[in-house]
Amino acid sequence: MIARGYARWWAPVLKPTAVTVLDRIADAVDDGATRILDLGTGTATLAIAAIQRWPGVRVTGIDASRGMAGAARAEADKTLGRKDRRRFDVRVAFAHELPFDAGAFDAAMSSFVLQLVPSRSAVLREVRRVLAPGAAFAHITWLVGNRVFRPDVEFDRALDALGFDEREPEGRRGDYASVAAAAAELRRAGFRGVAADGRELVHRFGAREYEKFLEEFDEEDLFSSLGRAERDLLRGDLRRRLARLPADAFDLKLPVVTASGRRG
Repeated sequence: MIARGYARWWAPVLKPTAVTVLDRIADAVDDGATRILDLGTGTATLAIAAIQRWPGVRVTGIDASRGMAGAARAEADKTLGRKDRRRFDVRVAFAHELPFDAGAFDAAMSSFVLQLVPSRSAVLREVRRVLAPGAAFAHITWLVGNRVFRPDVEFDRALDALGFDEREPEGRRGDYASVAAAAAELRRAGFRGVAADGRELVHRFGAREYEKFLEEFDEEDLFSSLGRAERDLLRGDLRRRLARLPADAFDLKLPVVTASGRRG
């Protein structure tokens, strides 16, 4: 269920920004890299984009979730032709315990995963281990930010008006504090030629899209716990509140960092 919701509602929000990480390994592919590791493949966004962009590469995706690994296979089956599909393999594995020999890959990539792992330093060292000397690694993930998204504020107000408990703050502890911190962490893991930069992920929701995003993914547990009458009350109040917002209030803007380097 989580994998389906992610594929339907969150992966499309991330994709336009996520695929920019491929530009950070493009020189390595131009220099002959063919074996690419996709760390935390999710719904195979990076893997599929890499296979479509570079006809000579093979991508191995790993994910700790069997559900997400299955979603990656399903997305590849749907998107790639038979010949290209053979260039993508998915395995269930933890990022800090990769089931590959040292030097098994010519490049590695990852999007919106490294904020989730228990020990990012352990994961980065493990990525370095499975890369060949001089191989490139690039990833993109979240920066700490405090921007207010007004539709979320209105949803919280709708919950409060109907007497529901306030939502717990998201509080991801793995977001990078700064661009410099992302670069420093790669250097400490043994990567050289490190570069990092920040930007914003931007996605404009429609009011109805935002409602469905909440109900079917972000707050699915909350909505499923409500009776029909409560759900209808919450939906009605939320729609009235969202209708009063200007269109640009639905622009989700989140800070991200892209960092890359080569195995020393």
